[in-house]
Amino acid sequence: MTPAYERLPERDGAGSHLDARIRTSLGRGVELAVRALVAPTLLAARWLPARERPTGDAVPVARASLGLGFKMLLDEVFFLTEVLSAPTASLADRHRFRAEVAEALALYAERGWLDEPLGYHPTPPPAEPIEVRRAAARGLAFQHLRFDSGYAPHPGEPGRARWLGYAANRTAHAWVFEHSGPPRPWLVCVPGYRMGHPLVDFTGFPAVWLHHRLGLNVAIPVLPLHGPRRIGLRSGDGFLSGDYIDTVHMQAQAVWDVRRLVGWLRARGARTIGAYGVSLGAYTTALLAALEADLACVIAGISVTCYVSAVRWNLPPFLVALAERIGPPWAEIERLCRVISPLALPPRVAPERRYLFGALGDRLASPYDTTALWQHWGRPRLVWYAGGHVSFTWEAEVRALLREALAASGMGRGSR
Repeated sequence: MTPAYERLPERDGAGSHLDARIRTSLGRGVELAVRALVAPTLLAARWLPARERPTGDAVPVARASLGLGFKMLLDEVFFLTEVLSAPTASLADRHRFRAEVAEALALYAERGWLDEPLGYHPTPPPAEPIEVRRAAARGLAFQHLRFDSGYAPHPGEPGRARWLGYAANRTAHAWVFEHSGPPRPWLVCVPGYRMGHPLVDFTGFPAVWLHHRLGLNVAIPVLPLHGPRRIGLRSGDGFLSGDYIDTVHMQAQAVWDVRRLVGWLRARGARTIGAYGVSLGAYTTALLAALEADLACVIAGISVTCYVSAVRWNLPPFLVALAERIGPPWAEIERLCRVISPLALPPRVAPERRYLFGALGDRLASPYDTTALWQHWGRPRLVWYAGGHVSFTWEAEVRALLREALAASGMGRGSR
């Protein structure tokens, strides 16, 4: 039924605009109140033992401590902000989601992309022309790169026109720290969900340590729908809205843009390029490792490797079942995401150049996603830390692995 505040009579002129603002404010207020009432139950349900536990290689058990509990609490605070503020889809939108998923699956099957996902990812040209501006944040001087993404969904894909209509998203951005003088190795750092702002990105990827202490050139691309490319109020809005066709396009464009950035670095004479991604950025980095063979190293941290498993990890079973009743079936979504799945493509980077780390107390990305990627990558170097998803930024084990990987890959002063 339509709420009463949406059935108020319209008036002409300024009064009608005032009514519209009142109705919008009331609607948002009611929605926020409902979310606030539901949030405690949802948070409690996340601690029930019914959360998905895939079979296979066991994840080590962290020793319980106040420190670990605090780190896990930080993850729950982040999840709570999503519950209270993330945009939600209407029932009409969810009917569209279902129709578009079915249409896309038929198209992908017809073109052979479900069997051979590599064909879904054409090789992009190097990024050019590049607009370079000087910028500063947190007292750090860096370069702000802008270039035309050039990405477009395949002809005939559902949602193509909608995706191309996101005007801000058509321009790719990157934050760059480059040393003067002789060439240095480059580390491409791929951010996670809700990142995309220099202040946030330079915390997640410690620019001072990477650039000044280890002597690396650093490039941090901004993911589609994030930062200056956002289409909503917040960085990342629209990515986890339940519109899985947009999710596919976002991930395909993410790896396309990173490949264009890597191509531009190579065209400028870069000989050694490594990739390091966290969370959603680790997903993109893992996909990059299946498309670019000549990377000095790939480091994937606290990775999501399957969007369906991420939903099952974060939501209690009754909400997972409800979402399937009003949207596309989970089996269809998982099949749809095969064209962008790093688990559906063999890695091309040499085994000794692959590194992973995971969080034993991760409340946002399943540690079993880390083991799934570890198995798919041939069980390379994997480090666990007793912490949560958010705490990776200050974990000693993470920084030690970065030193190890960079030193072994011949990238700068990684052994210092």
